[in-house]
Amino acid sequence: MLLVGTFLGLLGLAYGVGCSFQEKLIFPRSYANQHVQPVPPGVESLWVTADDGTRVEAWFIPAAGPGPHPLIIFFHGNGELIDTNLDIADLYHPWGISVLLAEYRGYGRSQGTPSQSAIVADMQRFHDLMAARPDIDPQRIAYHGRSLGGGVAAALAAERKPAALILESTFTSLAALARSRGLLESLCRHPFRTDRVLPTLARPVLILHGAQDDLISPSHGRTLHSLTPDSQYVELPGHHNDFPGDRPAYIAAIRTFLTTNHLLPAS
Repeated sequence: MLLVGTFLGLLGLAYGVGCSFQEKLIFPRSYANQHVQPVPPGVESLWVTADDGTRVEAWFIPAAGPGPHPLIIFFHGNGELIDTNLDIADLYHPWGISVLLAEYRGYGRSQGTPSQSAIVADMQRFHDLMAARPDIDPQRIAYHGRSLGGGVAAALAAERKPAALILESTFTSLAALARSRGLLESLCRHPFRTDRVLPTLARPVLILHGAQDDLISPSHGRTLHSLTPDSQYVELPGHHNDFPGDRPAYIAAIRTFLTTNHLLPAS
């Protein structure tokens, strides 16, 4: 029994170390939080409070002119903050679309510790907050997620169906990505199974991926496309952190997708 006990103890220690490493790998908050910035002019800081009292922030950048406007809720990558993603508003504002940059708990000014379940619950609160606003058209709320944010967007879509979903440089699942790195898929605590959500979503989906992405292989994007009925797949030049290499083509693909699916007028 001593050998069994020793083995189980070592196994537990390895699991604990693995979990700690996993958290730092999936949610590198210490790196991201070096880039905290003041709330800029023209941005409304919004907060939701979870059942456990944790407060989480989002930045709302309203479109100009009378509403109600379509809304894009944007979910950033794991090493980013909402503070460094205001260019998303620059992309969507010329089309009359408001933007919500939703933060993850433990990132930026937000409290708490990130996890898949907690983040998705926070995002449901943000969705419901925005859907109740008179300046937002609740029938035209779409999600745009990049990298880890694509997993967040898909997980939220399973709970709050969007008008459309845009996934950029996103994995089939974090569990599959772990397996490709030689880690045990069964120990992945935040699996983000995008590959299980998309086949049942029945919503327009645009999948964008960099042809030279060596962090999340374009095979992930191609697989998601193959699993998702009527999805659109656009592969453009670029690695993971410099995507898109062809920005005009990227913008055109998003605009065409939103117009085709009636989030934008055809003119």
